[in-house]
Amino acid sequence: MNSPASRGRWMSKTAVNGFLLLAVVYMLFPLVWLVTAATKDTGGLLAGNAFSFEGFNLGQNLSDLASYGDGIYFRWYLNSLLYAGVGALVCSLICVAAGYAFDKYEFRGKEKLFGLVLMGVLVPTTALALPMYLLASKTGLVNTYWSVLIPVLVNPFGVYLARVFSTGYIPNEALEAARIDGAGELRVFWSIGLRMVMPGFVTVFLFQFTAIWNNFFLPLVMLSDRKLFPLSLGLYSWNTNTHGEPSFYPLVVTGSLLAVIPLIVAFVSLQRHWKAGLTAGSVK
Repeated sequence: MNSPASRGRWMSKTAVNGFLLLAVVYMLFPLVWLVTAATKDTGGLLAGNAFSFEGFNLGQNLSDLASYGDGIYFRWYLNSLLYAGVGALVCSLICVAAGYAFDKYEFRGKEKLFGLVLMGVLVPTTALALPMYLLASKTGLVNTYWSVLIPVLVNPFGVYLARVFSTGYIPNEALEAARIDGAGELRVFWSIGLRMVMPGFVTVFLFQFTAIWNNFFLPLVMLSDRKLFPLSLGLYSWNTNTHGEPSFYPLVVTGSLLAVIPLIVAFVSLQRHWKAGLTAGSVK
């Protein structure tokens, strides 16, 4: 006969597993709806049959998406890949270099300067949109690719995270050995420091890639040329037309489904490095 302690453990595992199952269902529910809704035409969506595959219309929806506005959707798609890919890559490199410097070097006012970086984490990005717009307007960068790219190249939270990773992954002895062998500081960072902290680099990259891909307010403020829109802003502009033109509903839903793919690909392809980064603190 099971003891009260064993029954308690079994009930505890059941409760935890049940909670996790509910959490998974809750998180996958919008994605399942998106997959099935993307197979519907306007009538099927407005009729409320989004969860069935009856009247499968995905091929026609994709064809309409590609042909509407001379393929403007895929122009937005490439813009998002440019903003998120280049922005996240350069930002990750800057953050890792800054975190490495804060960790490995001693200089006057280091902790005060790092405190200012941490204060930047507390400032919401929406509060900075108007000042950045005024600066971009003064420099003539409004309504250009640079007006969206330049502001995303710095991430205070990424600098903080990179310093934590640098502390845990890069032993000072390895750097000293490289310096004894005659390597300069840039060579030490590029050949040793950056390679050792690669899980941190990937983690910062994924966070920043997701943030830029989903960025909406900054492009809304900076851009007026539809050809420069990212997916988030382009789909929003289509969604505002659905009240007067219901035919935009399949375009918005199908476009939203395709917009999820790069995020899934990024997390799945880089999950090995990402998991190593998240578990770094638990094995130290």
